[in-house]
Amino acid sequence: MLIQLILLSGVAGGAVVTWRKHQEQTGALVPSSPPAAESSVSSMPPTKTISIKRLFQNLKIALLGDERQQQQRHLDSSKADHIDKLKQQSSRRLWLYAGATGLAILGATYPIFWWFGAGAVIYLARDIFKFIWRDIQRKHYFSIYWLSLVLVLGMIASGHLVLAAFSGVVGSFLLRIIRTVEDDAQTQLTRVFAWHPTQVWIEQDGVELQVAFESLKRGDVVIVNAGEVIPVDGDIVRGQGMVDQQVLTGESQPIERAAGEQVCAATLLLNGRLAVRVEKAADETIAANIAKVLDNTKSYKENLIARGQKVADSFLPLQVGLGAVTWGVAGATPALAMLWSGLGSNMAFLGPLSLLNYLHILSRQGILVKDGRIFESLRQVNTVIFDKTGTLTQEQPTVGQIYVLAHYDEEAVLRYTAAAEYRQPHPVAKAILTKADSLGLVLPAVEEANYEVGYGIQVKVEGHLIRVGSERFMQQQQLVIPATAVTINEQAEEVGYSLIYVAIDEQVAGVLEMRPSIRLEARPVIEFLTQRGIRCYIISGDHEPPTRHLASQVGIEYYFAEVLPENKANLVQQLREEGRFVCFIGDGINDAIALKAAQVSMSLKGASSVATDTAQIIFMDGTLEHLPTLFKLSDEFEETMKTNLASSFVPGTLNIASIVFLHTGLAVSMTIFYLGAVTGMGVSLLPLIKHQEKLAELPVSVEK
Repeated sequence: MLIQLILLSGVAGGAVVTWRKHQEQTGALVPSSPPAAESSVSSMPPTKTISIKRLFQNLKIALLGDERQQQQRHLDSSKADHIDKLKQQSSRRLWLYAGATGLAILGATYPIFWWFGAGAVIYLARDIFKFIWRDIQRKHYFSIYWLSLVLVLGMIASGHLVLAAFSGVVGSFLLRIIRTVEDDAQTQLTRVFAWHPTQVWIEQDGVELQVAFESLKRGDVVIVNAGEVIPVDGDIVRGQGMVDQQVLTGESQPIERAAGEQVCAATLLLNGRLAVRVEKAADETIAANIAKVLDNTKSYKENLIARGQKVADSFLPLQVGLGAVTWGVAGATPALAMLWSGLGSNMAFLGPLSLLNYLHILSRQGILVKDGRIFESLRQVNTVIFDKTGTLTQEQPTVGQIYVLAHYDEEAVLRYTAAAEYRQPHPVAKAILTKADSLGLVLPAVEEANYEVGYGIQVKVEGHLIRVGSERFMQQQQLVIPATAVTINEQAEEVGYSLIYVAIDEQVAGVLEMRPSIRLEARPVIEFLTQRGIRCYIISGDHEPPTRHLASQVGIEYYFAEVLPENKANLVQQLREEGRFVCFIGDGINDAIALKAAQVSMSLKGASSVATDTAQIIFMDGTLEHLPTLFKLSDEFEETMKTNLASSFVPGTLNIASIVFLHTGLAVSMTIFYLGAVTGMGVSLLPLIKHQEKLAELPVSVEK
């Protein structure tokens, strides 16, 4: 604990100095003359003190990852126990560090405790062994952690037990920074079967029986009621209804399904009642096959080595060579001192520390980054693929034009339609009610209602029979569709709009045009990416005309239409083979394989669990608004890493010079190394200082 406090104090001092220089350069803090020093301090605005306090608070949150952990809780409450367990382990580790350090000091003072002290130091260094073993498993046999182990064992062997304990505590603290960056919690992909009930109803000899989902077999007839998820792939033998397939196919509007047509597992029956003959169940369904692909797909990031460690490892031969030469010329202790030069080795923790700072900055702006190594990948992105439905558009559509087909006006058609849809929970009904509310319409009371028909509803309002539904519903009700409605239907199909027909009494009185709601931020985001030189694509399960129309509305030149879920990943792979570095942004089960196939993957909070589990980046506000911020900060992170690299070489160069020309010893070398580490940590704080104003606008939401 003492060593960590000393380190943090050094970082704090460096941060304050850096902050004051920053304020002086910007004119926010004017240097005072010596005689007036006291008064200038007393007159210093309270906000400056608050800024420094907030800076330390942000540093603590960044190092511990509290903000990101809290966001993970909101995203998936099942991870709360795992996060709490990690915090408890962290607290216990600090107490163990203190005890082990005490034993090492006793061992250096009293020979009888030497072996206990040596064992305690080795215990302190146990994380080094874990990192070495991890590298071996990755077939990375020569890493900076081997040098750390040699230094610890060398100091024990040469009798420098207290110095070894010092390095063990500080090293454990630095390794903890590295470990915090890594995604310790292995992502558990949500199985598709989470959408299926454990019990389902089947029909046998005219009787409905409840059976276990696992017992379903081909040929069984499953009964599905409105509001239930369809548990199997199969053919409808009886009934009709509206099915929402968005989560599986990406289609923006519910589709009508009746006897003789097919339905798929994991889709939702919005209204009506279906009897479905099982063709595929359990792990044979389309949805289950998607889950299998996800489980069998190996993410590219698992084979990457953290960038900071890679830089540090690249200078190992030089350091080992200097140590070997020094050993041959001056002996073992000077050789250990030379190995403490650590040319570039500080990058092993300065890189992760900078990542933690940027992860904290992003999390405070509502961007959860689950893999810190994503920054390096973001700068390489030259292609962004947007899933059409749910990503560029919102779930709830918008009422467009209202066509009048009889002697009623638009307001009357909308008023009666809204009254009929008043109790309906689906997005189309909400869009109609939103439109009516925006016009200040007062809805009449419904006298009688019938919600059992699959393709529509009928109600009695103010003495009129109101029927609302699809064209097929009107035909079933034996109502005549006016010729002008045919032209309206053709135009709507061309641009991907759906139509809601409204009949008053025995006459089709009007048609409501339902348009996809394009996200307000979509076009500005596309413009930013285009200016950055990034090529944007839309990928959709919808037909070509509506996909093309949406692309033109948001300013995207390239698109893929009528793409089956299993083919989305193939298109991503095709672009990668063409040399494109692909970022995929999606929100459904149908996007999950493509998210896995892309080099960078993003999703929105509120999307399907599979998408948010698979994606590396989640926009917690459920919008694309902060996408430009993410790319800008990736550029800034790259500049910070360059500064880190420069700061990691200066102390090592000074140490080599002091050993060669001043013949300094091991303690001096360690002092120079750790002073360099503290200085580097101070430099790594610059992002927090730079974005302090922005962070101050946002509330600290982590738990105390």
